Amino acid sequence: MTPAQQQGLSSAGLLGPAQVRELAAEFGVTPTKKLGQNFVHDPNTVRKIVRQAGVTAADTVLEVGPGLGSLTLGLTETGAAVTAIEIDPALAARLLQTVASLQPEARLQLIESDALAVTATQLTKPYNTLVANLPYNVSVPILMHLLELVPTLTRVLVMVQLEVGERIAAAPGSKAYGAPSAKAAWYGQWELEGHISRQVFWPVPGVDSVLVGCKTRTTPLGSETERRLTFDLINAAFGQRRKMLRQSLQAVDHPALHSAMSITEVLARVGLSATERAEALDVHQWLAIARELLAPAETPAP
Repeated sequence: MTPAQQQGLSSAGLLGPAQVRELAAEFGVTPTKKLGQNFVHDPNTVRKIVRQAGVTAADTVLEVGPGLGSLTLGLTETGAAVTAIEIDPALAARLLQTVASLQPEARLQLIESDALAVTATQLTKPYNTLVANLPYNVSVPILMHLLELVPTLTRVLVMVQLEVGERIAAAPGSKAYGAPSAKAAWYGQWELEGHISRQVFWPVPGVDSVLVGCKTRTTPLGSETERRLTFDLINAAFGQRRKMLRQSLQAVDHPALHSAMSITEVLARVGLSATERAEALDVHQWLAIARELLAPAETPAP
């Protein structure tokens, strides 16, 4: 390790621990639990994430919660075009200046917005990669919002709390499997792609972190109408996950799901038992139920 690295200075255009704290102090920025902020200050970890995501100069990358710019600089140094979404006005004001001073040739666009409120009209580029250190308190809602909003994504790699990562990547029937698992599977197969040490964050979090990633489906699993109904079914069933489907699915606003008898008939037509519970079904089975509900009713023969 060089003396500069030992002092916490930047490594070839990235931020080290000392610079992260200096930038924060300069602008009076204090990481807040309300915004779920924990800043990465280790260049080696940043480069590990960028390599794991497979980012190259040919990519158009979307990042959420860039903070002081640690991961942003790792992404822009590949030559990729990067768009960062930042909710904190103080951090947003400094980010462009920080990147320009360390990487003058960087291709960076900034959107000052809550990631949960960002719209398709703001995301004007054909993003193929999402890489982010997601705010821990809203990581799942942000991930689901962006997966729905950006259909051009082919690669996703996000850093989240260990428990959240396990839920996203969980298989049907496992203890961690829930609504986030089933809905994330709509977009592709998710895997845990590495643990991140608590010591690379400032402040040091009280939880463990992981990278969870996905290479998205080349062909959508279904139509947008089918997706919406599939997600409604998933939300209803996992909202009462200890109940059998013949009970939990009555929460969905559909005429064929207003009684245990009618639900039993619908499920039987797709080869499922009404006594199953939500955690037993994979996304393909949820989609099969949705398609059965959306199918035109047969007209009785005269």
